[in-house]
Amino acid sequence: MPVDQGNVRNTGANLPVLRGHNAALVLDLLRTAGEAGISRLELAGHTGLTPQAVSKITARLRAEGLMAEAGRLASTGGKPRTVLRLVPSAAHAVGLHLDRDELTAVLVDLAGTPVAVRTVPLDLGAGAKRVVEAAARAVEDVREQVGGGADGADAADGAADLADPQGLLGVGIAMPGPLDHAAGVTRRVTGFPEWDGFPLRDALAERLGLPVVLDKDTNAAALGLALRGAGESFAYLHLGTGLGAGLVLGGALHRGERTGAGEFGHQVLQLDGPACGCGNRGCIEVLCLAAVARGDLAEAARVLGVGAANLVGLLDIDRVLLGGRTIVADEERFVRGVGAVVAERTRGAVIPVAAAEGGAHTVAEGAAQLVLAPVFGHRRARKLGQ
Repeated sequence: MPVDQGNVRNTGANLPVLRGHNAALVLDLLRTAGEAGISRLELAGHTGLTPQAVSKITARLRAEGLMAEAGRLASTGGKPRTVLRLVPSAAHAVGLHLDRDELTAVLVDLAGTPVAVRTVPLDLGAGAKRVVEAAARAVEDVREQVGGGADGADAADGAADLADPQGLLGVGIAMPGPLDHAAGVTRRVTGFPEWDGFPLRDALAERLGLPVVLDKDTNAAALGLALRGAGESFAYLHLGTGLGAGLVLGGALHRGERTGAGEFGHQVLQLDGPACGCGNRGCIEVLCLAAVARGDLAEAARVLGVGAANLVGLLDIDRVLLGGRTIVADEERFVRGVGAVVAERTRGAVIPVAAAEGGAHTVAEGAAQLVLAPVFGHRRARKLGQ
């Protein structure tokens, strides 16, 4: 059964406590507090819940294995307060990045920390059924890395049994667009029109017996970066086998009405320029990839910078983050080159340009957040499109 875009259904994960909104608020505060933990009194103060309500919720979370005691605060005159912390190993999610020629699977815990990674070659044009099977194998591989085989006997103490489907909350898939994230259906993926209309979300969910969420690679990355604190208004530019953008505007992930926002690579910079796979000519993607192919990374950065400056001028964003395989291979050159063009063209506005956190796994980790963010269903996660 696919994941509802508004919440995580209690399917494929033995965590009934996650269904409650108030429990999600408490879980989010526990995650934010990290290893230092947080007291019940502080939880009540931050959530607006009564101490009695917090006590009931934390008792349920502890019974589910999601929360543990982290010690006690020094007394200030009364009874010392017990500090509570999230148990990250209690549940996990898998993020899949399906690129045109490569598949990356990342298994993350409840805190969003990667605990297993696998990258294998992929032919996105090999046919939907073969790609679904490759995706399923990648999910099984990262589960086995941590789960310890069929009975989970080697799993870490207190960790969920990842060889059992109950150990996973779900799988997030991120891939090139266009696609319909709400319906879980791919559209005419640039360069692979045969994907048009394929129900990828439901096909993988049926194959795995787990909830699945589908979104564009750039949207998934932008979501993950926003939840890491990248800012309220930024663009994530992804340069790999293609070029696209993920947009966070006013604290919200901007997908557009048809999940079509962020087709950054297909803005035309050169009229009557070289043909692009999208059918237009002179697109920033074809110009940038051509420069990369001939080894002229300075020119690729300059072209990317022109597009980034156009985006800054159009949307008045505060920050530009760069990622993708090509960027990761030479981050300093691209950050410097794009930053110089943006600074020159933004009329005195100071717009930071930086490499995105996550490196080669930014998209896959963001895909896992498609599953995790609703679990911690606070206002920010919902605003970011969950």
